[in-house]
Amino acid sequence: MEKRDHKILDLLQKDCRISNAELAEQIGMSASSCWRRVRGLEEDGVIERYSATINPSKAGLAFHAIVHVQLTRHDPDKNTEFIRAVNLRKEIQECYATTGQADYYLRVLCADLNAYNLFLEDFLFRLPTVQSAQTNVVLREIKRSGTISF
Repeated sequence: MEKRDHKILDLLQKDCRISNAELAEQIGMSASSCWRRVRGLEEDGVIERYSATINPSKAGLAFHAIVHVQLTRHDPDKNTEFIRAVNLRKEIQECYATTGQADYYLRVLCADLNAYNLFLEDFLFRLPTVQSAQTNVVLREIKRSGTISF
């Protein structure tokens, strides 16, 4: 990737609604060349999608937790089943397979503690491969970027 590609990505991450003409002007290239570069970044999968950044608490999701999940065993079929189930739950914002004590880390948003308790009882603890889950409640958000800097 060239320096111009990085500049395109920086600007689109700050405002994905910027017009192609404005984007091209800020980078110092023609609108058609800029459009082709953006299109190429999309086709190559560098740009996966465009989205809006939502404030969870203002959207009614005041409970935020990081959940450390340990599985009973590391059977590939059970892992696939776990991942499939996780991908279907709207409360789970992110899921990471990691090294260390936990097998997976989940970032979970719910309306409140009661909703989170239902999430645990009706979903997570019912998955046959889940051995344990430890919850760390997020008290305060210090940094949430959502952007990649070059």
